[in-house]
Parts: sequence; structure tokens; C-alpha cells
Amino acid sequence: MRPRPRSVPGLNLRLLALLTGLLLAAAAPASAFCGYYVAKGGSDLFNKASKVVLARNLDRTVITMANDYRGDPSEFAIVIPTPSVLGRDQINVAEPALVDHLDAFTAPRLVEYFDEDPCLQRRFRALAMQSARVEDAEGAAARNKALGVTVEAEYTVGEYDIQILSAEQSGGLGTWLRENGYGVSEAADKVLGDYIAMGMKFFVAKVNLGEKARSGRSYLRPLQIAFESPDFMLPIRMGMLNADGQQELFVFTVTQGGRVETANYRTVKMPSGDELPVHVREKFGDVYTALFAEQVRREPGVAFLEYAWNMSWCDPCAADPLSRAELRTLGAWWVAPDVTPTPLPGTVPQPRPGTRIMPRPGPGPVDAFVTRLHLRYDATSHPHDLMFRLTDNAENFQTRYVIRHPWNGEATCPAADLYRQTLPHRMEQEAQRLASLTGWPIDGIRDQMSIPEKPATKWWNDIWQRAE
Repeated sequence: MRPRPRSVPGLNLRLLALLTGLLLAAAAPASAFCGYYVAKGGSDLFNKASKVVLARNLDRTVITMANDYRGDPSEFAIVIPTPSVLGRDQINVAEPALVDHLDAFTAPRLVEYFDEDPCLQRRFRALAMQSARVEDAEGAAARNKALGVTVEAEYTVGEYDIQILSAEQSGGLGTWLRENGYGVSEAADKVLGDYIAMGMKFFVAKVNLGEKARSGRSYLRPLQIAFESPDFMLPIRMGMLNADGQQELFVFTVTQGGRVETANYRTVKMPSGDELPVHVREKFGDVYTALFAEQVRREPGVAFLEYAWNMSWCDPCAADPLSRAELRTLGAWWVAPDVTPTPLPGTVPQPRPGTRIMPRPGPGPVDAFVTRLHLRYDATSHPHDLMFRLTDNAENFQTRYVIRHPWNGEATCPAADLYRQTLPHRMEQEAQRLASLTGWPIDGIRDQMSIPEKPATKWWNDIWQRAE
């Protein structure tokens, strides 16, 4: 039997907001966006960010949980309400790269176009690119019984020691958690009582330092749990009890179709499709964090939709689509395993010329629809647990912004003259859109843009439009 690490007082509890989903429907293609993908706004731009992936079909749910914890592993712990006692084979650990890939694939993106020579009479040309057990055994059973807490199951999974608890009353459970090193304040007892009344069990995990040392990894892997339940909710109130300010939550759902929305809070699409100044290309991370903060200021207490798309293709691709094996590891059990027959000459899928539209290789499309929701929350903005619902809306959506590089050639023709006259107005509109989306001062934006002066024209050029 493996020796049990002793309790570490005063653990800083890290709580992930998650539970389960009821998701199914069908997907439909949308018109292509194309463009030259140049930058993305992934979750790494945000502090205190947790990422939760829910793969759901019928009443089967697999949840993959990751967060940005980078402290002393002995200080890491989580407490998660679950609908039932989980068996050892219902718990797994995954590599962070799996969640990171999904994050990159669905991230808000920036694409660029290049204006053509206006004398060629074309509008644009798009260029191609592309937990440590915390108790001593002696006397623990008697103490647990006195507190009304039952340890239903115990497992070591990868670098985590895991216990599944049931409880009779919140005060006893709260005391048990505090005595066993989980930094739960007494304010948590009310919330714990609500979950106990709902019949919930409690999944608690800490890092097994010996297992972590043997693994040689410098990071903590995401935890995965699988269960069956009709509920579709994330108990974020637990995560707010020890929160230091606002928290960032990214919820990714993988379903058989139809986007997922929050049922007890409004789901709002992020602004998308706006043309922004060219200098945004080099600072898109700063732009998107400011842009998201401004939307939260205007629309507090909502969930923002950043991506909803069928996994069979992407346009433009911010990362390659997830493989069938990756989707199945995330819990999409209905996706057929990878089949790699020898392709016939000329049948290997290729990106559409001039784009990064990437059809999926293999035998036919993948029946998986991904939704990405982004929340910034605290006890004031989101006082209730998140409830979700599946919609029948399978329309593709992505948070996408555009930059257009002006033509700087020496073309001489009436169309070139008109182009140069209208360019200052277009660039001023781009500056004003960026100011509106981010809340940044317009004058500072203009200073970075070098907006040209509008060319002087004779008065008669404004009243006669000449044929070219």
C-alpha cells in the first residue's frame, strides 16, 4: 500500500467550474470567409483562466478540466460536485496539448487581405498562408462518521490522489475539507449544503507528489471524468468562494450538432467581421484582451460566444482540425476511429487555393460540432451556477477580424485616383471601429496609423463620374 502524504495546512484551493451537458443535433455549412490567417486570441492571453471541455451525447458526459495553476503542486486542490460516485475507470488524465489544440482551433482570429492595383478593377486579393491524500489513517474513520462524511471511493490516477465523498450536512463536509487541508472558508458551507440537498457527491483531488516526481513532468495534466446524468450545469459558485477577483472561464462543448448556450444567462455573440487598422496585426493579443474587456463592461453577466463550427472543416484555420483520435479522447465516443486507407492518386484533400479552408482527410465528414463560450465572472455578475441548453442552431460562427493592406503602387487611372481619395475615409472608419470595440482613445489610434491626407480635387470632379 502506498504511504499517504500528511496534511499540508492552509492549501490554496483551486476550484474548477464544471459538471455535465445534454447535447445533440445536426450541423450545416456556412459561406466561406477565406483570408490570410495571421494571429489568434487564445486563452493564454487571459489570467486566472480555467478551461473545461464537455463532450456530450445522450446522457453520457465526459468532462476534461484544465486551469492555469503554476504554483507549488502541494498547494493544488480541487473540489467538484458530481451527480454520482465515480468509479476508478471513470477517471483519467490527459495531456495539456489536447485542450490546447482545441483552444487554438477555436480561438478568435485575425485575417488579412491586400488591396489590388485599383486599375485592375478588382476588389481584393486574398493571399494564402496559413490531489495528495491529506489525512492520516489512524482515527480518520471515526472522525468522518462524526462529521457525517463518507469516503465512498479512493483512487490514484496519474499524478493525482482522488477521493469521492458523500455528506449528510454542509457543516460537517466543510469541517472535513478544512481539517484535511482544503482551503474552504466557512462561507462555503451554504453552497455545499445546496449541493448536498441536490444529492450531489463530491470529487476531491490533490497532487500525489511522489507520482508527480516519478513522472518527470513539470506541469499538471488535465483531469477527466465520465458519467451519465440528465443535468447540464457548471457549479461555478464553488469556484467563486476562494476567488481573488474575477475569473476567466472557457467552456468548449463537443456535440453531434447545434451550438450550446447558457440557459439562465444571456448568450451574446462576440463582435465579428469588423475591419481594423493594419497596425493591429502586430498587437492582436493586446487588442483582443481590451476588446473582450470592453464587451464585458457593456454586457455584464452574460456568456460570450466565440466559436461554433462543425469539426469537419474550418475557414480560415487557426490550427489544424482535431483528429478523430483526439475527439474520442475528449469523450466524443460516437466519432468513428481513424481509418487511414491508402489514398488514390490526386484524392488527398488540399486547402482551397488562396485560403486555409481545410477539409478533413479520411472517410467522410466528422459528426462533431464545437462551441466555445467565454465568461468573465464573479459572485456579483454570475451569482448562480451555469445552466446550459442545446439549440438547433447549427450555423457556423467565428470571432474574426479583418485588416486590409492599402495599395501603395504608382497606378495611374481614374479608378486609382478614386481609390486614393476614399482611402483616408476608410482608414478613419477603421480607427473608429477599433476605438469603439476596445474603448481606447481615438486620437492615440490615429497617431499609430499615418492616415493620408485626402488628395485635393477640383470641384467638378465631385459632380461628374467619368466612364473608365
